[in-house]
Amino acid sequence: MSLTASLHTALSGLRLATRGAQVSATNVANAGTEGYGRRVLDPAATLLNGSGAGVRAAAVTRETDPLAIAQRRLAQADSGQAETRSAALDALQGALGTPDDGNGLTAQIATLEAALIAAASRPDSDARLTTVLGAAQDLVAGFAAASDRIQALRLEADTAIATRIEGINTALTDIAQVNTDILAARARGQDTNTLTDRRQALIDGLAAAIPLQEYQRQDGTVALYTQNGFALLDGRPAQLDFSAARVINAGMTAAGGGLGLPICDGRTLSTTGAHAPLAGGQLEALFDQRDTLAPQVQADLDALAHSLVQRFAAPALDPSLADGAPGLFTDAGAGVGAEIPAGLASRLAINAAADPESGGALSALRDGLAAADPGPEGDGTLLAALAETLSTAQQVTTGPHAGRSLSIAALAAETVSTLSAQAARAEQTAATAAARSGALRLAELQGGVDTDTELQNLLQFEKLHAANARVIQVVNAMYDTLLEV
Repeated sequence: MSLTASLHTALSGLRLATRGAQVSATNVANAGTEGYGRRVLDPAATLLNGSGAGVRAAAVTRETDPLAIAQRRLAQADSGQAETRSAALDALQGALGTPDDGNGLTAQIATLEAALIAAASRPDSDARLTTVLGAAQDLVAGFAAASDRIQALRLEADTAIATRIEGINTALTDIAQVNTDILAARARGQDTNTLTDRRQALIDGLAAAIPLQEYQRQDGTVALYTQNGFALLDGRPAQLDFSAARVINAGMTAAGGGLGLPICDGRTLSTTGAHAPLAGGQLEALFDQRDTLAPQVQADLDALAHSLVQRFAAPALDPSLADGAPGLFTDAGAGVGAEIPAGLASRLAINAAADPESGGALSALRDGLAAADPGPEGDGTLLAALAETLSTAQQVTTGPHAGRSLSIAALAAETVSTLSAQAARAEQTAATAAARSGALRLAELQGGVDTDTELQNLLQFEKLHAANARVIQVVNAMYDTLLEV
């Protein structure tokens, strides 16, 4: 080997050492960057006429674990779904109030019962009758507030759905553009690792909203499909259409056409069910909040209100009332039939006959809502009967507890407790899903950039650089010797 060849060989070693140090430094700098794949320098021997002519950097490859990434993304979707569902149930539980909540429905029912008992002991006291009316009005307001909050949670979910779908559309468009950029870069012989990092970060951003699978194509592009095979991106990105609602009431449903569903190319896409195109992730949980969880709580609340109206309109309770006439509690002034009207809790109202502000009289609570003449001021029979109606167990005729014998207070407690148990299970599921997602994320990171390893690599490149520099010094000294001859 000539001195010139030796010099070129050493210079190639210097270039490799410099490139390797740059790669390791880049890895260390991006150790915490989302979507970053560890860079690995691939050296290769340089041949000239069949003989060694130094070394070169054949490529800088991006090192990732596709299986670990896929598992982490699915776990991320499960965690997003469980967390969203748990948050929804917590909010719904807050709407009804817990049994130990002084402002919850169960506490308001207890307050009304206590006021009736106190009034029954002093039926001549207008102050105590006023307290009864106030407690009844507070209970009605509690039902309305709970119903309003439930429908507000449905509207919040609908708004969040629109935001998520807009985000999905934007991300898919951006990923498709990165695919195009990668194709162009490959055609020009340019490095595509940075573009691939960007694409992975974009795909990771979709993972919580909807579970997906990534498929690598030979040309460097990727295709994205949901778990159930719906094409989100394969060549061109899917564009989902969704019409958000301006207002939601208890009678509005997706099946009835009052609420929107995702549409793609004229096809309505379901988010629930084992084979639904968009099943899983935060998106399904938000639809569940809007179309299943909140409506079920509203139905349970309406069933409780229905029992309250029915029991206070019982013919034997207030002899002054005609058959079918509403009692103390009404559906916006009217009575109720055997079926539970949707949204009854939001329309619950006090019978105008007992409300002085509506033209009624407080004495109607004592004498009868339809009494023609005032009764004895000392007669607390009706007030005691009203209190007993709240506290005595009766057979529930409608709703999820139909067939059971429960008092109104017990029925309210059962309604609240059922929701509380559901919320507790959802919280546990969310914690488990978050732990699994975190563990898979940690496992993925362990296969990524290890700063200790990169620093060791830097030391190796430093030694390689010094060794090749020493070769150049020796070759230079040999040239000097030749020139001195």
